[in-house]
Amino acid sequence: MANLLKKQGFYNSIILYAGTALGFLNLGILFQRFLSTEEIGFFSLMIALSLLYTQMASLGITNIIPKYFPYYRTDNKRHGGFVTFVLIWCLIGFAILTIFFLLFKNSIIAHYRHEKGASLLVKYYYYLVPVSFLTTIYGALESMGSTMFKNILPSFLREVFLRVFTLISVLLIAITLIDYHDFLMIYIVANVMMVLILAYYIYHGKDFKLAPVSKQLFRDKNKFIKYGVFTVLSSSSFVLIQNLDIIMLTTITKNLALVGIYATFFSIAVVISLPAKALSRTSLQIISQSWADNDLAKISKIYYKTSVVQMLIGCLLFIGLVINRPFVMWVLHKREYANYFNVFIVVGLAFLADMTGGINGYILNVSKYYKWTTYLIGASVIFCGVMNWMLIPQIGIMGAAMAYFLTMVVLNFMYWLFLKIKFDLQPFNKTHFLILLISIVTFCAGWFMPALSNFWLDMVVRSGVVGLLYITMAYFLNISEDINLVISKILKINRKQV
Repeated sequence: MANLLKKQGFYNSIILYAGTALGFLNLGILFQRFLSTEEIGFFSLMIALSLLYTQMASLGITNIIPKYFPYYRTDNKRHGGFVTFVLIWCLIGFAILTIFFLLFKNSIIAHYRHEKGASLLVKYYYYLVPVSFLTTIYGALESMGSTMFKNILPSFLREVFLRVFTLISVLLIAITLIDYHDFLMIYIVANVMMVLILAYYIYHGKDFKLAPVSKQLFRDKNKFIKYGVFTVLSSSSFVLIQNLDIIMLTTITKNLALVGIYATFFSIAVVISLPAKALSRTSLQIISQSWADNDLAKISKIYYKTSVVQMLIGCLLFIGLVINRPFVMWVLHKREYANYFNVFIVVGLAFLADMTGGINGYILNVSKYYKWTTYLIGASVIFCGVMNWMLIPQIGIMGAAMAYFLTMVVLNFMYWLFLKIKFDLQPFNKTHFLILLISIVTFCAGWFMPALSNFWLDMVVRSGVVGLLYITMAYFLNISEDINLVISKILKINRKQV
């Protein structure tokens, strides 16, 4: 199991970093040169709303699958009709939410009709329905695949495949072969292809068979509904936390250009969270199985390791981006970004706070106290909303960043406190203090380095010096046994080559 975690974590890391490179190329370079800030803002808003739409429409199915599938797994691959149950669940949930989405169309449109950039929301309102439907089905398929530890292809499709299509469509805009409408259509087609490819992959793996829903599974539907309602509230609430700043910026400022600036910095800060995504995609199913086996020792071990590795790598990425501010500003190209770099710093710190908590939220979410996930995240949504409402009118875009940072700190503290009290689980020790010390030293080294005249060369040298110093200190202080093992293998390979 440990080897599987390392192997899939390794491949998922490569995919995530490749996807992030493509994402940065798209949003950080091409979008800035060939799309207006209003168009960038609408695209970001569409993704944010579709994610929230999907969370609510799925009725918690992506949480139900990893928690309950281990109890229905059968050798004949029918699993008591579990696949059929999942499909019916998704279709019913999506149909119900779509009815409400259409009923409230006029109210939503009326609110934005006369505001800056709002014509795009009015024009493409219905596009949210197919995008959300495809995202819902894809999420369910991805969750089913993860139960069999098949998460590499789903990760590739989501992180790389979709971004390649986005890249191609932006380039087509650049050479005036298509317009913004065609760009959105290509995005929808790419999502259709993702669903079809993943469905075929899962079907070809022969791990699942369509079968009538068993009587036992049908009798347990109330248990699923109860768990689904609570987890959809928590999942939707967490997605809302991650997108509430964009939604409230749109609502309060009514300026999609400003939303585009914020969304761009937020997307750059997402780079910091990549280690967490790579580790969690394999760790989550192992945690779920460990709860089923009542293996608290394994949960504690994974909890600690994910916290250390995520904080260690996240801090290095954060430092690298901050010390190379001139290069980042050059890449973003638009002058509007120059006065808002501090927004990125605050959002980056929010991601670091969340990553350092490890997989605390998921540990709680698949435990017998799963309802508390809903309570804690629900309280955090209210806190986040109040902070946005208070801070955005006062300090604008920085208010949204501060609200997100404070929410991540508060939420992770509450997770930590609950797991400590109920299960005596907590990931922190002196290692985290050492990571903080290393980060301060290397940040100062990079920040106060004399600048070179060529900023390309400056970026390479500055990043190289900081990276080497950071890795060397982490290695000799033995911050992470897993990372030290990887470094040792690389050094041995280099010695053999010499």
